[in-house]
Amino acid sequence: MVIEVEHLWKSFQIPHERRTTLFENIVGMIRPNHYETYTVLKDISFEVDEGECIGIIGDNGSGKSTLLKIIANILRPTKGNVRITGKMTPFLELGVGFQSDLTVQENVGVYAAIMGISKREIKNSIDEVIDFAGLANFRDTKLKNLSSGMQVRLAFSTAIQTDPDVLLVDEVLAVGDKEFQQKCFETFSKYKREGVTILLVSHDLGAVRRFCDKTLLLRNGEKEIFCDTNSVIDEYIYRPDEAKDQPTGKSDTRWGNKDIEITDVKFIDKNKKYNDNFISSDPLTVRIFYESHEKINSPVFGIIFYYQDTYCYGTTTEFKGCDTGLVYGRGYVDFIVEKLPLIAGEFEVTVAVASSDYKTQYDWHNRLYSFNVHNQMRDLGIFSVDGSWKVVQQ
Repeated sequence: MVIEVEHLWKSFQIPHERRTTLFENIVGMIRPNHYETYTVLKDISFEVDEGECIGIIGDNGSGKSTLLKIIANILRPTKGNVRITGKMTPFLELGVGFQSDLTVQENVGVYAAIMGISKREIKNSIDEVIDFAGLANFRDTKLKNLSSGMQVRLAFSTAIQTDPDVLLVDEVLAVGDKEFQQKCFETFSKYKREGVTILLVSHDLGAVRRFCDKTLLLRNGEKEIFCDTNSVIDEYIYRPDEAKDQPTGKSDTRWGNKDIEITDVKFIDKNKKYNDNFISSDPLTVRIFYESHEKINSPVFGIIFYYQDTYCYGTTTEFKGCDTGLVYGRGYVDFIVEKLPLIAGEFEVTVAVASSDYKTQYDWHNRLYSFNVHNQMRDLGIFSVDGSWKVVQQ
């Protein structure tokens, strides 16, 4: 066992009053401040074997980074124990310790010392570090003249010169542009092949699925599930949530005579549950609830998908040859997508209902609903193309 976390708790004391002046602190000696205890981690236990890559996921505020900092010995736990076997390298807050008035080359030396790399080691690899960061033309440039992205690339390039047994990673796979991110992926693939034990905190579920053998899901500071990565991501994305059963409609950006009224819209996941989070290539059903106040023959229901300000796709029941028949009272229509062709992002949805000749608009909800798609593949972009490669040598 390389990492053992046993019954870990972490609480912070939050003062009700902020004292910044000498007078306030003197008065505070007479009138003690009151504190509120905020518990970030609650009884966390898990074990990691040698060579395993473990993901840690959860919503913002769930305690992911705090857990990693305790394992890295940056924070002390309130209760519980952490035991680590082997040399540990944390990739947490990259660039801490950089000096803005020193050059790129000088900062490599400073940061290497902070990371525990010897002068001889860094001297032999300084050219490799700067080239990896893509900063060969900026070797003698002061750090303050570089962009924040260039500085993070330099920090990452220096940090990977360590030879760890255990690697702790907090979101650093997201540094730089696409080309540099690919270098990051290749570096961590190399670490994994070499049997380095890795803990990866990330909101990038595609990266977690790609690298991690098992994953820990934290929710409100508690361990919800710790098992194989695919099962955990499914639990995270398709978790039951009472809030998702609440009406999602809004009253603005809406028009029509309301003879047929759209009363709600729900997104249904592969587990037949209401959700607003989906995984690329999984099924999605958009359910449009309506109430018809008049007997109306063959009304047309429509739907449009947007990504930011891009009109991605639109269709209607009439376009698809679906006759809605005589409509009166309450009901719903489903738009069914068997395999979601979207890769990643937040997508907005417009729904509408009109007369069979499109001349009368009964109800139009303009971009009032949205859902998120999480990437599980290595393809890039907004939507997926069902294509394949073929190589012919002549």
